[in-house]
Amino acid sequence: MEWGLADAVVWRNRALMLFDRVAVPVAVCDVYGKVLMANPAMAAECGTSPGRLRGCDVLELFRPEEAGQVARIAQALRLRHRSRYQISVSWSAPGGTERYGELTADPVSDSTDETPALLVMLRVLGESEPETVPGPEPVTPVEGAVLALLAQGATTGRAARELGLSRDGVAYHLRRLSARWHAANRTELVARAYALGVLAPGVWPPRVRDAGAE
Repeated sequence: MEWGLADAVVWRNRALMLFDRVAVPVAVCDVYGKVLMANPAMAAECGTSPGRLRGCDVLELFRPEEAGQVARIAQALRLRHRSRYQISVSWSAPGGTERYGELTADPVSDSTDETPALLVMLRVLGESEPETVPGPEPVTPVEGAVLALLAQGATTGRAARELGLSRDGVAYHLRRLSARWHAANRTELVARAYALGVLAPGVWPPRVRDAGAE
């Protein structure tokens, strides 16, 4: 049975249609990992369209967990070994979700002498829990005011005058804060106030950070 050019075009178009309809994320890459074509499922994992993935480095889209593993696979491909290769990867999905999974690369070519292309399939294994940024350490309004004045270099007497407290009252709040945060002196107390998010960074005069600020 002889195959003509028209038959080859028909079967190529059918293969591309099937490629686009596969629910699994799939791409065809050259031996260096550059995307030649990708199906919509693969593009969706990157938050873009298949056409925009063309020319991208697949190992920049999906971060390898072990760089040495990639080097070994690259060497094997240069030697035209035709094994199946798996790489553990992570990536940022649309919406900022961090996912992790496996890329499986199968070398494909028409002859053993030809440098193979790679049929790359992505297997999604799960999502990483987002990191939660804790809010500032809770302090009372008076404690916050004392800390802000302390960060300005105010003495106990000045803090007492500005807050309408006695010197003993200011010393009482400083002792409580120092005991709570295990601060050995006033310098360490101010440092901990910044580290714990109580005082807003990068502003002068020092002030208490808004609890709702990011």
